[in-house]
Amino acid sequence: MTESALLENQQKDIPDFVTPPTQDELLYDDGIPMETYRHKLQMDLLVDPLDAWLSDREAFVGGNMFVYFSPNQLKNHDFRGPDMFAVLDVPKGERKCWVVWEEGKGPDVVVELLSSSTASQDKRQKKEIYQKRLRVPEYFWFDPFNPSDFAGFTISDLAYQPIIPDQQGRLISEQLGLALVLWSGQYKEANTTWVRWATLDGVLLPTADESARQAQQEARQAQQQAQQAQQQAQQAQQRAEQAETQLLQERQRAETLLAKLRAIGIDPETL
Repeated sequence: MTESALLENQQKDIPDFVTPPTQDELLYDDGIPMETYRHKLQMDLLVDPLDAWLSDREAFVGGNMFVYFSPNQLKNHDFRGPDMFAVLDVPKGERKCWVVWEEGKGPDVVVELLSSSTASQDKRQKKEIYQKRLRVPEYFWFDPFNPSDFAGFTISDLAYQPIIPDQQGRLISEQLGLALVLWSGQYKEANTTWVRWATLDGVLLPTADESARQAQQEARQAQQQAQQAQQQAQQAQQRAEQAETQLLQERQRAETLLAKLRAIGIDPETL
């Protein structure tokens, strides 16, 4: 299907009314929680560090919230929003839901967290929606309980093509200039394998706790360096005082010797 045909289909989704509904008028809470607590932790581990990393850019990062691409969704509540998504080049600010016709664009990156009850839908119906309706440039999925089920796709020739892992097994997001990596470790109460954002140089985007610990460590190091500098300054002052004392003692010895020579009738200048 051509790009013009896709646009024509999208236009058919818009009913003939003067004012489309706003985010305040749309459903933004279906009362359904994340699949498991681990899914909630995994969502936070993707959303919060990326939001902090994008803090100085015009961007929005959301998780587990509705994304409306057509007013016709009002008639069908089967589609729930992505577990995590990022939209670049949009004003910052709180949203109850993401409304494409209000914002002027859809997500640039979407991540879905699979489970036994949602995997089929995430891999088929949702993938189809992200590909043909929302035209999301990059789509990733990950199963928190089966880390090997980890994949990414990018739009090419109007269809999703698999993102091939690099030599380190990372999936690169060209949209964000970041990599999604598998990381084994402790996050909050769970010790397992997670998927995390990292720079292309291999530095993980830190969580708030990791940033706080890093700041504390840097503060301790700075304090230690300050203490060492103070000790070095004190030692240098002591050496200067010792040198001054030795110079004074040498002068006193010299003056004593000259006095003795004069006392016995010897002019020091003739020596």
